[in-house]
Amino acid sequence: MASLNVGNLGEYLREQRRTAQLSLRQLADAAGVSNPYLSQIERGLRKPSAEVLQQVAKALRISAETLYVRAGILDEKEREELETRAVILADPSINERQKQVLLQIYESFRKENAVEAAAAAAAAAQAAQAARTAEADHAGAGTAGTTGTTGTAETPAGAPAAAAERPADAPDA
Repeated sequence: MASLNVGNLGEYLREQRRTAQLSLRQLADAAGVSNPYLSQIERGLRKPSAEVLQQVAKALRISAETLYVRAGILDEKEREELETRAVILADPSINERQKQVLLQIYESFRKENAVEAAAAAAAAAQAAQAARTAEADHAGAGTAGTTGTTGTAETPAGAPAAAAERPADAPDA
């Protein structure tokens, strides 16, 4: 039988099973699948359904989503999040309540950061729009008074001299 393209799902399952210190038969029993079928999954000969992956994940106490990504059922875009969740769920040194609390905290931080990132992106877009508007205004102002003149602005008589004069009460430097 030729190996199917199921990524490294089989290797990952074997590693998780060994980490959980379960035999192939013990995991098959806990997941409610046959021993030969689970062996074929581990060897990459069978592509399991999402339901089977969910049962195996539950038996291993890991995230089903992680298995879905490994099996190619889900996109890899959320892989880091899924792996973080899987590590938390697989940690034998903390109890189930602690795992759920950690996952809730993790999710609240992700939501908070997403809101902050969206606000920063909106502020950046607003600043970019303001810069484009100011640039357009500046460009428009530079061309508004140039209607075929020689580039010298006409000023009232005495204006340059008045601008250069110092007030009479200013001390000499």
